[in-house]
Amino acid sequence: MSFFNKGRAVGKDGLSVETMTKGARLITAAEPKNPVSEQFRTLRTNIEFASVAKGEIKTLLISSALPSEGKSTVTANLAVAYAQQGKKVLLVDSDLRRPTVAVTFGLNKNASGLTNYLGDSEKEVGSIIHRTSMDNLNVMPSGPIPPNPAELLGSGRMTNLITQLKTHYDMIIFDVPPFLMVTDAQVLMSKMDGVAIVVNGGKTNRGAIQRTHEILKIAEAPVLGFIYNDQSRKKKGSAGYGYGYGYGETKA
Repeated sequence: MSFFNKGRAVGKDGLSVETMTKGARLITAAEPKNPVSEQFRTLRTNIEFASVAKGEIKTLLISSALPSEGKSTVTANLAVAYAQQGKKVLLVDSDLRRPTVAVTFGLNKNASGLTNYLGDSEKEVGSIIHRTSMDNLNVMPSGPIPPNPAELLGSGRMTNLITQLKTHYDMIIFDVPPFLMVTDAQVLMSKMDGVAIVVNGGKTNRGAIQRTHEILKIAEAPVLGFIYNDQSRKKKGSAGYGYGYGYGETKA
């Protein structure tokens, strides 16, 4: 069985007008030599170093404490960075409340995705995985927004899906909702090899970080560290995207 959908791929440069205004900005694809792209490669290296102590990391969950901290941008660009390294990568949009992967990679808004598979026992995995024009990178969009996201993510069918995906990919990255807003990340992280939390330097307060840390500790999550997204250091016109240069620092 072919393990990806042979349908529509993303545009030549991996970007589109809609992607740039509504999806995560793929600076690693558009400008690989930009200093911000280098920070994503540094983050990739830090995660690889963490695997020496934690064991092989094939499934990685990325979340944040609060909304709008940049987790989807970090997740998408890290997936591209791994693919550029030659790893076979799958990016899974597990944010079933505010999904971004479909628009980021220029997929049809009605593209089949994760919820289509979890809600239909007859659905095949290959029908919800989509190619991108980037070598080694496939994506799985969220599918239609369901009324019961946490229940779907915590289901046995989700567990079986992850097990199946691990036999086909070197790295599977999951973008999930913020820890302090809903329980989605908590029910999914027990199925992961590693968990990383995005912290926004200009937004995340100490209390939010502390509460997130407590959740992770109680759940005995395989935490790799925090990814510091210092948006307070944005430079106008930098790379045309206004990124900060704080990506890539993983701290226990």
